[in-house]
Amino acid sequence: MSVLRLTLPTDPRWVNIVEKNIEEILSDHAWCEQKAATNAITIVTNNSEYPDLVTELLALAKEEIEHFQMVHEIIKKKGLKLARERKDHYAGELFQYMKRNSDGTRISGLVERLLFSAMIEARSCERFKVLSENIEDKELAKFYRELMESEAGHYTTFITFARKYGVGIDVETRWREWLAFEAEIIANYGKSESIHG
Repeated sequence: MSVLRLTLPTDPRWVNIVEKNIEEILSDHAWCEQKAATNAITIVTNNSEYPDLVTELLALAKEEIEHFQMVHEIIKKKGLKLARERKDHYAGELFQYMKRNSDGTRISGLVERLLFSAMIEARSCERFKVLSENIEDKELAKFYRELMESEAGHYTTFITFARKYGVGIDVETRWREWLAFEAEIIANYGKSESIHG
């Protein structure tokens, strides 16, 4: 997953924790997809003057909701229940790291939100890869392999728009800062049956 440039890979033993509570990981995953759709719609709502961004992120939001539905179908098929939504502490830490219009312009706020979004997609993609390669359930392994490719596409979408609209902003340097921060916080995760936990 070098294309994602994540500096701290997930320990494959995390999957052993996941396999002890499939209902929990699937429920958490379903809500991650819902939050990803909501995030894309929020970006559209706040930046409607960019037609290409709106078009792409509406399609992305639709895809995330379809993923939510797919996970829910797996939950039902396995005779499990979709648990109540809960906080994603990892995403919360990333959200706090986001600079709010650091130079007083809306565009810097947009770039930060796009990098925040890219970061979550990158880690989700990496986690799906770890699941697809290590989980014993063959159906889930195949499912996560397919979703991994989709998440990689979403990561690319957010990074591409950050670079396109980040005129006058050193997006590459800022992305390296995001990667360094993410490496610090992800070291505290990988101990629970949640996508980012």
